[in-house]
Amino acid sequence: MPPTDVTSLIRTELPRLAGSLRKVGELILEDPASVTHASAAELGRRTGTSQATVTRFCRAIGLDSYQHLLIELAQERGRGEVSDWGSAEIGPDISPDDDLERVVQVVGSADLRAVQQTIDRIDLDAMERAAQAVARARRIDIYGVGGSGAVAQETETRLFRIGCSVRGWTEVHAAATSAALLTPADVAIGISHSGATRETIEPFELAKSRGATTVAITSDPRSPLAKAGGIRLISTSTETIFPGRTGSIGGRHSVLVLIDCLYVRVAQLSYQRASSSLALTDHITPQHAVKSRRTR
Repeated sequence: MPPTDVTSLIRTELPRLAGSLRKVGELILEDPASVTHASAAELGRRTGTSQATVTRFCRAIGLDSYQHLLIELAQERGRGEVSDWGSAEIGPDISPDDDLERVVQVVGSADLRAVQQTIDRIDLDAMERAAQAVARARRIDIYGVGGSGAVAQETETRLFRIGCSVRGWTEVHAAATSAALLTPADVAIGISHSGATRETIEPFELAKSRGATTVAITSDPRSPLAKAGGIRLISTSTETIFPGRTGSIGGRHSVLVLIDCLYVRVAQLSYQRASSSLALTDHITPQHAVKSRRTR
C-alpha cells in the first residue's frame, strides 16, 4: 500500500480509471462503510459491472485482492475516518444550498484530516535523506508552477534564510536553464500535487540527468514526478466535491507540513550556518514593523 488511506488512494487513482473501473471507485467513495459488508460479486452487481471488474479495480489501484481492499477499508473505519466522512452529517459533498456552518465543518475537517494523514505517514527515512542532501548541497533548485509555484517560493524563502544557496523556479524555460547547469553536488526539488505537471517534470528530469539528487514532493506516489524522484515525500489531500475546489488548500497545507519538517531538519544538520544566518537577519523584520500610535 502507498502511504495513504485507501479512500485517499482511490481519489488519487480515479482520474486515471475509465469505464467500469471508474464506476467501482465512485461507488466505494460514495459509501465506503457499506462496501465493507459486501462481497465482490455484490459490489459488481451494484455498479452494473462484474466480480472480475471489481478484482481488476483492486489491482489497478495497487491492492493484491478484494480482500485486501476490505481490510484497508475496515482499518480506516476503525480509525474513525470512514464513518465520519460517510455520514449524512459531515460528508465530502458541498451543495449550493448548504449553510455556512456546514461549509466550514466540511472544509475545515477535510483540511485538518489531510494534514494529520500526511504527518502520520511521513517516510522518515526519505525525509532524512532529503534533509541530508539539502544540507550539504552546493546549490538547490526548486521547481513548481501554479499553486505549487507558491509553495516553491515559500520553500526558497525558508531555506535561503538559513544560509542555503537556493532558488525557486516557476517558469519552465528558466527552470530548464538552471537544471542544465546542475551537478552531482546539487539538489533539485520538484513540487506538484498531481505529479503530472509537464512544466515541473521537464526541468526535474533534466536535473536528474545531470546527476543532481532529486526530491519529488507530490500526493501521487505513482505519478511521473514521483517516478523521476530519487527521494519521494508524499502528501495527502482530502478533496470536497464542489466546483473549483480540486487541489484544495488543505492539500497545500499538507505539502507545507513536509516542507516545514524538511526545513527544521536541514537547520539542525547545518546548525552553525543556520544559526549564524538567522542571527544576521533577525533584525530586518522588526525594523520594518509599523509602530502603533497610542491615542489618549
